[in-house]
Amino acid sequence: MTLQSPGTTSGSGSAATVDVDPVRTEVIRHGLVAAADQMGTTLRRTAFSPVIYEITDFAAALYDRDINLLAQARALPLFLGTFNHCIEASVAKLGGPEVLEPGDVIFSTYGYDIGSHQQDATVIVPGFFEDELVGYAAIKAHHMDIGAKEPYCTDTTDIFQEGVIFPSVRLYRRGERQDDLYRTVLANTRMPQAFAGDLAAQIAAATVGLTGLNRVIERYGIAQFRESVERMLEHGDALVRTFFERLPDGRYTASGAMDSNGITDDEVPFEISVEISGSDIVLDFTNTPPEQIGPINCPLAAVVSVSRAAILSVAGGGESANEGHFRSIEVRTKPGTMFDPQPPAPIYLYSWAALQALDVIHRALAQAMPEAVPAMGGGDLGAMVWWGRDEDGTVWGDVNDHQPGNGASAGGDGGSPLMHISCSGIRNSPVEVLEARGRIISERFEFATDSGGAGKFRGGPGVDNFYRALRDFHVTLPWERTKNPPWGLHGGLPARAAGIELQFPDGTTQIVRKGTGIFIPKGTLMKLMTGGGGGWGDPAERDPAAVASDIREGYVSEAAARRDYPHAF
Repeated sequence: MTLQSPGTTSGSGSAATVDVDPVRTEVIRHGLVAAADQMGTTLRRTAFSPVIYEITDFAAALYDRDINLLAQARALPLFLGTFNHCIEASVAKLGGPEVLEPGDVIFSTYGYDIGSHQQDATVIVPGFFEDELVGYAAIKAHHMDIGAKEPYCTDTTDIFQEGVIFPSVRLYRRGERQDDLYRTVLANTRMPQAFAGDLAAQIAAATVGLTGLNRVIERYGIAQFRESVERMLEHGDALVRTFFERLPDGRYTASGAMDSNGITDDEVPFEISVEISGSDIVLDFTNTPPEQIGPINCPLAAVVSVSRAAILSVAGGGESANEGHFRSIEVRTKPGTMFDPQPPAPIYLYSWAALQALDVIHRALAQAMPEAVPAMGGGDLGAMVWWGRDEDGTVWGDVNDHQPGNGASAGGDGGSPLMHISCSGIRNSPVEVLEARGRIISERFEFATDSGGAGKFRGGPGVDNFYRALRDFHVTLPWERTKNPPWGLHGGLPARAAGIELQFPDGTTQIVRKGTGIFIPKGTLMKLMTGGGGGWGDPAERDPAAVASDIREGYVSEAAARRDYPHAF
């Protein structure tokens, strides 16, 4: 299957430039970005669940009537390209845009439409100006529970185990909530109060976004608005094309591997190719394994999304993305494979495959632009999801992510631990917030010595996070990159792989790679160790003064430094 963005031109270059006022276009562009950011702010300030208001596990965006991205909130890059497919599929299932009316709210949890697991429930609200459909506001947010076999899973074998499917239904019609449907939604979650609050926050945030969109249109008129939007898209297209025109044409291939498929413990290797021809870029996923029995399959919309995120991270110029930035990007997949599964194949851990795919794309691009791409970071966002029951029987749930090390680059050492680039809008919950809930206490939260890869420039360190359970609960740990260390580039050495060890009160221990619903008795020590970043360049070229500083600051032990940097002694 081959996919490109709406309005993509054939061959190099873009459509003829529309002659419009550049100042007006910039004012409109920034007005749309502000409206999208207001969506994100509204969602965070009104949501019930920390995974939304604290961790920012969501995406919010505005689209025009032709489903071109206008602007997006600063949140989760991994969702960057899923909304096109989601809006198109959802509207088609309802009968097309002509059946939509002001006040409609579309709700979907169907993973193959939204490009995510069912917990990333999606709200789409059509926007009207003077009774004409002018666009859509879309918000995807992670809910703590949507009725899957467990509140979080690593071992599902079909999509029906992964949560209740609401296949693009009208939750509101002409502004009236459909109460029978609404009660059905809340009846299929273990945490109905949080779900109701988060869903209301999504709808409110989408309404705020459409208000901002209408404000821009009202100021300039629909004709001038559309002229400026087309100019925006052309600028985004030209920005990306100009970047790739400077690179040598060719086909660049790189490989990676998943630790397992969640059911068996066998590694799942795959390869991705990047083809550059002038200013056109093709990302080829056709030589990937068949769809897996476990939930690491990545649906098509998510494959497109992570491809766009990978390209824009190096060619986007730091701008807020719009649809024009994607016009030169073509994605090729093969139906029935891990990167284009078909229903009802399980997709719960789709994002773990997407994270690895982004790193492999960068590894391939490093062959074409050695100075522009960093070594691999820790390769996983270190998710931990835990839940239990209060004395009154109410189910509670919590989640946190943990930062891996960053890969070094031609510009210097890997920086402080941050989220994986595909999840760069996500934050972890502060230790104080986690401890305030009375379920765990942090016993260690520190940089891990010797976890970054050696090189001319050293990889950033991973983090050791040790938690003590203060009560009984269950936990799911969906970690990747525990078998294969993050790679270095251009002679740089690999980093420490991620790892999890559970030390139970009875003295037994358990090493975890992917685990669902593990019972954690009170007193258990959970040792979560994120991966480091790979090194860049030959370690023999590292400045001896930098080696001495690494030892002094505790990033590298003297023994490791003598092994990897003997020239410094």
